This record gives sequence, structure tokens and C-alpha cells, in this order.
Amino acid sequence: MLTRPDVVVTALEWLLPCLDREERLAKLAPRHQDHSRVSPAPSLRLVAGRQRVSAAVAAISPAIANFFATTTREAPCLAVDLGLIVNAYHGLAAAFPGAVVHYAVKANPAPAIIRKLVPAGSAFDCASLAEIRLCLDHGTRPSAIGYGSTVKKERDIAAAYALGVRMFGFDSEAELEKLGRAAPGSTVYCRVVCDGEGADWPLSRKFGCSAAMAEALMVRARALALDAAGLSFHVGSQQTDPTRWLPALREVAMLFARLEARGLPLRLLNIGGGMPARHDKPVDDIATYGATVMAAIRRCFSGRDLDLVVEPGRGLVGDAGVIQAEVILVSRKDIGDADRWIYLDIGKFSGLAETMNEAIKYRILTLRDGEPTGRVVLAGPTCDSADVLYEVTDYQLPLSLVDGDRVWITGAGAYTSTYSSVGFNGFPPLECVCI
Repeated sequence: MLTRPDVVVTALEWLLPCLDREERLAKLAPRHQDHSRVSPAPSLRLVAGRQRVSAAVAAISPAIANFFATTTREAPCLAVDLGLIVNAYHGLAAAFPGAVVHYAVKANPAPAIIRKLVPAGSAFDCASLAEIRLCLDHGTRPSAIGYGSTVKKERDIAAAYALGVRMFGFDSEAELEKLGRAAPGSTVYCRVVCDGEGADWPLSRKFGCSAAMAEALMVRARALALDAAGLSFHVGSQQTDPTRWLPALREVAMLFARLEARGLPLRLLNIGGGMPARHDKPVDDIATYGATVMAAIRRCFSGRDLDLVVEPGRGLVGDAGVIQAEVILVSRKDIGDADRWIYLDIGKFSGLAETMNEAIKYRILTLRDGEPTGRVVLAGPTCDSADVLYEVTDYQLPLSLVDGDRVWITGAGAYTSTYSSVGFNGFPPLECVCI
């Protein structure tokens, strides 16, 4: 157990490059009174010069760095900076002027996040009755909730309707019939399938229907006395190409025109989420995404007055979260193997499910960054052979990493704690602490 205050400051020399040394000492001084709260760590040493500090350290906010440097966590822990989430919300709202922002609650359903976003002005996209109740319990108005999942039990639709929810998504005839029975008169929109090209985590095939089917379903929705308001699509989560909204917008615009010709003018356009977090490669900022997508909307829907909805999840909370984990074992599979296997105390079943097929590639920081590196295979702690995070992707980590070293997984605020199991192999669910 580390107890020396100067060792804590040394950790923050690496974790808080944005503060000068005097500010760091002043900020930490009150916390040095309780040495028992300082977390265990490897041999922390002063990094000589900022040139040795990885540029990626900027992904760790001072609040999160201070939390990890001054608290004890024996298991992996996700820390989320609520201030960053509120800033991201305002940045996204400014990038999509006139749009109603519906936070995709499934990305991270921590109650503290909901409580922060409600006064900021956010609406919410919910995937279940439990998420709807969560939002209502923390101050959300029913009119600010969309039940966007296209696969719902009819009794859950009825329960949401009884709670005052009046906006529902669908993509099939059977789901539409449920809405007609259980949510009479509600505003509905049909999800059109999108190929997800350019996305690290595509959402194609399982969700959405063809444009031809969507046209027929919207006509049917009107016949069921529902408010057949519009259409939605999703270009895929962690969409790294902001131009990928244009092909979908073209198709949806043609569908708007065909339905208008049939006497069914639409007004609602839901462009989904897809805005990325900062993972293994640079991505455009939200202002660039907004400018690109809004230009495409003006091009495809020239002269049309739209109720525009955007549903960010990862784009709002991803960069606000950092997971602290620990190296359990460093090993090789043969005497001559060049690759090391590094086992962490977090894996696919405890929060990193999106490493499946090595789709989402998180950045991993260590206190040994700047030292010589070598290729590694990264794996989780469980007894399941599928619990390998990265084997094909070329991850390079310091050769000096040893058991007990802390690592930080950045851009991890979304789809981590919410994916964590309830205790596979006896490991606890990933703790989420909102700061």
C-alpha cells in the first residue's frame, strides 16, 4: 500500500499533464491527510519531461485522474466525469442546430448521468421499460422519452403508454400491430435498414427494414389511426466517416417523397447516433460531424420543414469514462515466443464486450509509457477461451509491464458497465463511479 503523498503527486505528474506542479500540489494537499485512501500501484516514478508523456493522456480528465490517484479500488472501476458529459451534450446540440437530442440510455444508464442531462435539456431514447422508469424516476417528462427499440413486448408497450410515453419506433408489421393495439394514437416512426459501412460496430441486419417495406408500413400505420410521423435509420455505432449519413439520407428523402405522393406527408427525421468516441485512431470532432450531416440534410430535404432527432450514446458519454484495471499476469506460450500474453482483471464478460471480433479498439495507457514496447496479446481473467480482447490487432505495450501494474482504458464511458455480467466466474460487475 502506498502511503507517501509525494508518490501520489508522482502519479499525477503522469496523469495530469494539463496542470502545472504547483497547481497539482495545491489540489492534492487536503487529500494527503488520509493516506489510507491512496490506491496500490506499481513503482510510480517521475516521468522526466512532458515529451515522455503520451499525447493520449489528454483523454484522462483531471477529475478522473485525481479520483484514481486518491482512492482504493481492488477491482476494475469505471470513472465517469459528469462535467465532460454535459459539455459534450451542449457541443452536440450546437453542432445539430434545431435537432432534439435523445440520449441513448443503453450506452450508460447511471442515474447520475440522467440527472445531469435532464436540466441540460436532453430527451432520452429508451430500449426497455426499465430504462423508461429510470428516466421518469430522475425527472424526465414522458414527452421527452422515445421508446425506440423495434422489438418490444406488447405489455411493455402498454405499460409505457400508461406512463405517458407517446413516441415509439418499429420496423415490422407485427410490431406495428402491437402499437396499434397497445399505444393508440401514438407518434410512430419506422426504422429503415442501413448497411453500417465505416462503423466499427455496425448495426445492420438485426434492425430496420427495406425502404419498400417501410413505405407499406407507414401507410398501414395511418390506417391504424397512429400518428405516422416519420422515419429513422442508424449508420452504425462508432461511425468514423461523417459522410456515411448522406447515402441513408438520400434513400430516406426519396421515401418521404413517395409517401407524400400517396397523401402521407412526413415530418419526423431521426438520424440515429453513431458519433464516435476517441479510441485507437483519430476521429473528426463533433462540429465537423454536425456540419457534414446538416449539409447533407439540407441537400436531401431542401425546403422541407423537419422535426429532427439525433440519438447519441457513445458520442455523449464515451470520452467521459476511463476504466482503471490491473495486470494479473504477463506470460508467454513458448520459450521462443516473441508475443507476450498480458492478462487483465477485466475482460469481455466484465465490461469489454465490444472487443468481440476486436471491433472496438480502446486506447490503453500505463505508467510505463515512453519505455521500449513489444507486441502483446491482451486477455481477460475468466476461464472462457473467448475472453481474449486483442490478438490480431497490433497492440504494443511497455516491455517492463509486470503483475500488479495499473492500466487505464480510455474512451470507455459507453457500453462497458452496462455490458458487464452479474458475476461470471465470481468476478464482480464493473463498478461505475460518476464524478
